[in-house]
Amino acid sequence: MAGAVLAKWSWIRPQESGHSDGNPKESSPFINNTDNDKGTLYDGKNMALFEEEMDSNPMVSSLLSNLANYTNLTQGVREHEEADEEEEAKKKAVTSPQMGTFIGVYLPCLQNILGVILFLRMTWIVGTAGILETFIIVAMCCTCTMLTAISMSAIATNGVVPAGGSYYMISRSLGPEFGGAVGLCFYLGTTFAGAMYILGTIEILLTYIVPSAAIFKAEDKEHEAEALLNNMRVYGTCCLALMSLVVFVGVKYVNKLALVFLACVVLSILAIYAGVIKTIFEPPDFPICLLGNRSLQNHNFDKCLKTEEIDNVTVTTQLWSLFCDGPSLNASCNDYFRDNDVTQVQGIPGLLSGVISENMWSTYGPAGMLVEKINFPSKPATNTSQDVYMPYVVNDIATFFTLLVGIYFPSVTGIMAGSNRSGDLRDAQKSIPIGTILAIATTTFIYLSCVVLFGACIDGTVLRDKFGDSVKGNLVIGTLSWPSPWVIVIGSFFSCCGAGLQSLTGAPRLLQAIARDGIVPFLEVFGHGKANGEPTWALLLTAAICETGILIASLDAVAPILSMFFLMCYLFVNLACALQTLLRTPNWRPRFKFYHWALSFLGMSLCLALMFISSWYYALVAMMIAGCIYKYIEYRGAEKEWGDGIRGLSLNAARYALMRLEEAPPHTKNWRPQVMVLLNVDSEMSVKHPRLLSFTTQLKAGKGLTIVGNVLEGTYLTKETEAKRAEANIKSAMSAEKTKGFCHVVVSSNLRDGFSYLIQSAGLGGMKHNTVLMAWPGTWKQSNDPQSWRNFIETIRETTAAHQALLVAKNVDSFPTNQDRLGEGTIDVWWIVHDGGMLMLLPFLLRQHKVWRKCKMRIFTVAQMDDNSIQMKKDLQTFLYHLRLDAEVEVVEMHDSDISAFTYEKTLVMEQRSQMLKQMQLSRTEREREAQLIHDRNTASHAAMNDKADAAPERVHMTWTKEKFFTERNRHRVEPNANMAVRDMFNMKPEWESLNQSNVRRMHTAVKLNEVVVNKSQGAHLVLLNMPGPPRNRGGDENYMEFLEVLLEGLNRVLLVRGGGREVITIYS
Repeated sequence: MAGAVLAKWSWIRPQESGHSDGNPKESSPFINNTDNDKGTLYDGKNMALFEEEMDSNPMVSSLLSNLANYTNLTQGVREHEEADEEEEAKKKAVTSPQMGTFIGVYLPCLQNILGVILFLRMTWIVGTAGILETFIIVAMCCTCTMLTAISMSAIATNGVVPAGGSYYMISRSLGPEFGGAVGLCFYLGTTFAGAMYILGTIEILLTYIVPSAAIFKAEDKEHEAEALLNNMRVYGTCCLALMSLVVFVGVKYVNKLALVFLACVVLSILAIYAGVIKTIFEPPDFPICLLGNRSLQNHNFDKCLKTEEIDNVTVTTQLWSLFCDGPSLNASCNDYFRDNDVTQVQGIPGLLSGVISENMWSTYGPAGMLVEKINFPSKPATNTSQDVYMPYVVNDIATFFTLLVGIYFPSVTGIMAGSNRSGDLRDAQKSIPIGTILAIATTTFIYLSCVVLFGACIDGTVLRDKFGDSVKGNLVIGTLSWPSPWVIVIGSFFSCCGAGLQSLTGAPRLLQAIARDGIVPFLEVFGHGKANGEPTWALLLTAAICETGILIASLDAVAPILSMFFLMCYLFVNLACALQTLLRTPNWRPRFKFYHWALSFLGMSLCLALMFISSWYYALVAMMIAGCIYKYIEYRGAEKEWGDGIRGLSLNAARYALMRLEEAPPHTKNWRPQVMVLLNVDSEMSVKHPRLLSFTTQLKAGKGLTIVGNVLEGTYLTKETEAKRAEANIKSAMSAEKTKGFCHVVVSSNLRDGFSYLIQSAGLGGMKHNTVLMAWPGTWKQSNDPQSWRNFIETIRETTAAHQALLVAKNVDSFPTNQDRLGEGTIDVWWIVHDGGMLMLLPFLLRQHKVWRKCKMRIFTVAQMDDNSIQMKKDLQTFLYHLRLDAEVEVVEMHDSDISAFTYEKTLVMEQRSQMLKQMQLSRTEREREAQLIHDRNTASHAAMNDKADAAPERVHMTWTKEKFFTERNRHRVEPNANMAVRDMFNMKPEWESLNQSNVRRMHTAVKLNEVVVNKSQGAHLVLLNMPGPPRNRGGDENYMEFLEVLLEGLNRVLLVRGGGREVITIYS
């Protein structure tokens, strides 16, 4: 193109044109300086060489200015900037983001990571699992999130990350299927996190702030747990409705309160550390009451005594009445109460007390197990049946290591908070890695130090007391804090409130981002919202899902569910980073350099391990949900090309497989028809014979390679638009006929060469076609252009030379569609010449498809006079048995008979037509050129045939023996008088004398064979027949078409089959 432009401009002569101001314009042989062109093309001379490309390729200066003006909006944090596109024009200019690492990433991550589990369950986990095992749990979970943060930092710094955070990163790295599946998992995780935070809020409210507000109250101890769950359901639903209303009315208030909630978290943690330091000098006074070694619920008594002396009189205490029938000293009491003493010990013995050694090991147990002080003297109970009614502290659920992993993991989630705010950051590519990794390092230190400090300061019985019943209903972690337990209670309450609101704010926007991408069709309704972009419908769905979590009512049951969804999300973040690194994608250039595929792979493995450790059945459910979403998007979703890593993986896998296939040709057992379908299109570029595609689908059943080829006559520059239109039409036809394969449209100066190029070059490496399927040129006799049938014959020669099989479908438009179901009928195979077994294999493949499934297979073979037809039938049945093919066998005897007058007449008409065509030939010079070309080709093909005769004599096996073939041929040569005698019998017409005897014999064969085939197979659903090869002398090409026409006369659906010169079916396993 550049050459053409230069050639055009080189004709422009240097000249000066006068102007009104008298100043001549500068002229140049390379600049077209007419006034008209200057106005319409490009105003300037320095870049005139590129002026014709300015509309598609902008100047670098304009590109840079466009990039500089790019604004990256956040995920609805600043007053719903995610408004609909129609309103973009009305929007006021967005101020450029100014948040730094500390405010924009570090603090949000800190706020999201530290939360409800730390305040409500951390002490219980330490007490139950022991310091060592809790340390392992925390280390595993924090390592998992740290490795994920490293992978996330690499992805987040590999280009601009718009609003959508983790969903955007995963979908653009792993493609729409993975992105949608993981995005929805992350959405469900965030939604269930909202439910968990609300349950935490209500638990703090009802257990520690206002226990009297409970609606359902248990009359006896055994129903307390059920009453608590019902209270959580009622209050949780009310709290969810209130929070949803706040989010709906104005999310900006939630964002403004975020700093307040964060302050509550930070103050609470500082209060814990201050309390730990204070225990060194002055441990807080929180005594617990032990009966023997059993911990007692300290609600209904004030003194840890059985009896006390008042005015020298021994009286019973409130504790006595809890275990005995009455207040009198001689009342009947519980055996364990009678046998053991009551002891009061400090619940918070302090950092230097040495209690750390007692809390080092785990004490797992079933639900209802009593919380007992380890290594404390007591007399065992003789009767434990009444223990459930006594005020003992018990396990409310069965505890084991894997359960605690699932309950703890939500306390390390929230690492995506920074990447979700990438639009608000001054330098996102610098802030996200530093802020996120620092936040994880800080929280890891807090968690690990808390594990050790809780175990070193608090008594084991208090640690295992989940709801603080032994310390008068105080929050256990609150008893350690300074200056007051209320600092932690109020701080954790507001922290849970804030986290719940953040979840209800973030989850609908995430769903809206997925819905607006259009990859999950049924979610598109959730992409709409209020005029300012607030996702109303998404908020309603989020609240509904959140309600299911609240109805579960148990914090310990909800936590493992959201652990699964977050772990699934983190797993795919690691997978995305590992894939991009290993595939060395050219676009993979993260600014964050401290990543490695091995770290990502380790993170991915750890995520998978944690999923199955915490709950194998939840892990399977989460994977099933993700798998179903993946398959749904793959099946129904809009096609998106996001340059994802999975596409890169597919390319690498395809390249590797192709390289392996190239090593050796396929074994006969692995041979299957890899079909090249030669389609024709009409003047409107519509497919002429769509049934060819239907037949391909039925033959292939979706397996193997299918290439649909088409040739347009002309040059590519002039026919580019038609080629693209033809390709689009062929692809839509392939889709309609369910043909899985590739489309290849070639533009060539003539059709003959175009088909030759396709046969030679279509496919890649080992994935090349080995079979060509085309339609019979039904109008070859009516066509004035002899090239139509000449191209057909040359295509046959091309496929033979390329050792490819050829299938020619006659009357293809009458072939069944994919919706048809053929009833009882037959597929008839006429096995005249052995061509490698193609005739046997094709009916078997067709019958795999439901269209042909009910059809039976019949095999006919032809016997001559001196053949033993009975033995032939037995041999053929044995052969089919070894091939594992079910078919009826019939041997048809063709008797030697005289050549009929009908045959002579057919031959005469054929030769007269041929003569007429020759007279209509082109000019003498062109005829000579064509004759020379034919001579050259014949010489080359004869030489090639002679070279290959010794090398591969087994390529074509005849049903007749070689000796019989030579005998037959020599008989015709040696006994010309016999032929004359036959002619004399007919009182021959004089014009028959001049006929070519070879043509007469061929016509005789075609007529006789046609009679036999029509007689036996006229009612068959499909007839498969050996295709005779074209004559070596091109002079007889038109006669060849006549022979085939006669051979197929009277048959409806016919498939002519020509083998590729190799065995395609074997008797061996």
